[in-house]
Amino acid sequence: MNIIGHFKTITRHRHQVIKNCFKAGIGFQGLFHDLSKYSYAEFSVGAKYYQGTKSPNDKERELYGYSAAWLHHKGRNKHHFEYWYDFNSKTHEIEPVEMPMRYLKEMFCDRVAASKIYQGDKYTESHPLEYFIKSKARKYMYEKNANTLEEWLRMLAEHGEEYTFKYIRGLSHNNI
Repeated sequence: MNIIGHFKTITRHRHQVIKNCFKAGIGFQGLFHDLSKYSYAEFSVGAKYYQGTKSPNDKERELYGYSAAWLHHKGRNKHHFEYWYDFNSKTHEIEPVEMPMRYLKEMFCDRVAASKIYQGDKYTESHPLEYFIKSKARKYMYEKNANTLEEWLRMLAEHGEEYTFKYIRGLSHNNI
């Protein structure tokens, strides 16, 4: 069990997301980012399976076929696309629904921060895009949200942080 290592990692990540959220114009929202990671349901799993280079939820999934910590986390944090699924009464299927812009902005901030924390000195501004493409998350997201997120990640890779955060900050939180 690595309580200190896990605490340091999630706290460094959270502080990076808060910085990013201020750059993206959603600073107040960033202050509440990932507080559930400090709950017993998530923190205990994180400390038990701490690896330092990737999510401890991966190890829990490997052992049990699912991650109870992740299920807890995604159900409480609206910046995860997995939160935005609902039953469609027309198709009788569980489907992705559109995320509000402010949570999409937070998702971008989170992905950039996670890349910085887990890649360390190897981080490049193209890494968040590469990870997004490799993860195949796009096929599970609401199409418009996936397109917007990929656009921002491409912008980051091609034009850098300053340009991209300025662009995102200029978008209204009210549009979806």
